[in-house]
Amino acid sequence: MPTANNHIQVIILCGGMGTRLREETEYKPKPMVEIGGKPILWHIMKHYAHYGFKDFILALGYKGNIIRDYFLNYYTYNSDITVSLGDGGKIKHHNNCIRDDWTVTLVETGAESMTGYRVKLAGKYVKGNNFMVTYGDAVSDVDLNKLFAFHSAHGLTGTVTGVFPPSRFGDLETRDDRVIRFYEKVKDPERQEPINGGYFVFKKEFLDFINEDPSVDLERIPMKKLTENSQLAVYRHKGFWQCMDTYRDNQLLEKMWKENPVWKVWD
Repeated sequence: MPTANNHIQVIILCGGMGTRLREETEYKPKPMVEIGGKPILWHIMKHYAHYGFKDFILALGYKGNIIRDYFLNYYTYNSDITVSLGDGGKIKHHNNCIRDDWTVTLVETGAESMTGYRVKLAGKYVKGNNFMVTYGDAVSDVDLNKLFAFHSAHGLTGTVTGVFPPSRFGDLETRDDRVIRFYEKVKDPERQEPINGGYFVFKKEFLDFINEDPSVDLERIPMKKLTENSQLAVYRHKGFWQCMDTYRDNQLLEKMWKENPVWKVWD
C-alpha cells in the first residue's frame, strides 16, 4: 500500500543526450520524449508519487531548459486554460487541471557530465540519511515501498534493483542478496542473473564514494567500491521493466500505453 515517504528524496538522472533515440532527442532531452502524450519523466514521477515519494531532484544536462520550462509551466501544459489578454494576460486553469503535490528541485549538472557526477551535484540537495536514484528513461511496476523496506532491512550503503528482461545490458553477479560484481556487457544471454534496472536506494554516505570529476560514471568507480566492500544489495524485481533506448522502444511503450500500460500503478 502507498505510504507517506516525503522525507525520502528521489534523484532522477535527466541529462543524457539519448543518441540512440535521435528521432526525438535532436529537439528535446530524452526524459521529455512522450508516451501517450506525456513525457516519460512524468510517468516515472507518477510511479514514485503513487508510493508517497514526492520530493524530486532532477539532474539536468542536455537541453535541460526544456525540462525547466515544463515544470515552471506545469499546470499550463497539463490543463485547459483561458488567457485574458485584456487583463494583463491573466491565466485561468480549468477544473481538469492536474494537481500533483510534488516538490521539484532542478539542478544543472552539465551537458556532458557522466551519471556519477550528476548524482554528486544533485546530492547537495539531499536532506535525509537515505535517498533514491533512478534513470529518466525507463518505466517499471516495481513496488517502491518494498524496495525501500528491503534496503532498510539489509542496512547496507546501497541497493540496486535487478530486473530480468531479455539481456542486452550490464549484468550483475550476485550472492544471496548482495552484488559481488558488475559486468559492463552480458557474458551469457542464458544466465538467470538480473541486470541493473536502476531504482537505487543509497545511504547519504554513498555521496562520499563519488569524486568531483565530470567523467565519473555511477556504475563504474562508486558502485564498484560498494561491491568491493560488500555494501551493495540487490532487490530482485521479476515484474515489468522497460527502458526507452531506441525509437523502437518508444513505439513499443506507446503501443503498451494504449493496450495495457503495466507500469501505470497510479489511478
